[in-house]
Amino acid sequence: MRVLIVDDEPLARSRLARLLQRQGNGEVVAEASNGQQAIEAFQQYHPDVILMDIRMPVMDGLTAARSISDSDEPPAIIFCTAYSDYALDAFDASAVDYLLKPVSREALRLSLEKARRLTKVQISSLAESVGEQRSHISAKTARGIELVALSEVRYFIADHKYVTVVHGDGEVLIDDPLKELEQEFGQAFIRIHRNALVAVAHIQGLEKIEAGHRLKLKDIAEGPLVSRRHLPDIRKLLQTL
Repeated sequence: MRVLIVDDEPLARSRLARLLQRQGNGEVVAEASNGQQAIEAFQQYHPDVILMDIRMPVMDGLTAARSISDSDEPPAIIFCTAYSDYALDAFDASAVDYLLKPVSREALRLSLEKARRLTKVQISSLAESVGEQRSHISAKTARGIELVALSEVRYFIADHKYVTVVHGDGEVLIDDPLKELEQEFGQAFIRIHRNALVAVAHIQGLEKIEAGHRLKLKDIAEGPLVSRRHLPDIRKLLQTL
């Protein structure tokens, strides 16, 4: 993938470039030291991925990312910052991921894999479809703030006060109540149990097991159980898919 590195600190740019070189899954096509230069470099080099700092002179990374995301073919934007309090703002900029400095080799590798799957067309269509809704789910993990694209979420399942987000690469815990998630994303997700919401786009079928009925979901070995109360709605939905 063609990568643009944006950071006002030369040492930080050099470190990211070295990480990319060692991994061999990204080619640095340009560097920039502020948001304005990032926009100009994007227009000139058309990178697939932008590794973007947030606090920079002239123009910050969030402002630049919002401008770049409005283009016809936006790149995948991964924020690399020393600050954890900008994750919510990163949603508005259609970020693929949010990494805290110092960025580890493994964290960068996982983010680039996520960026590779989320193509430019998907990013653009996702931004159009969610409108005022969040395009990503924010979760605090051992490697910092992780942004999970809504298009990658298979289902939400509640357990006591936490909700687990099961996505294509695994799962993360969030604090959002299931009821609020249903209100926000109700058009894209369907309630299948009092403790579970499933992404309609990833439903592949329904199977009967000893414990009842279980949904078959894309890239998920064992889908969540469907309650007897919601089973008629699921069957009706499957007839329309």
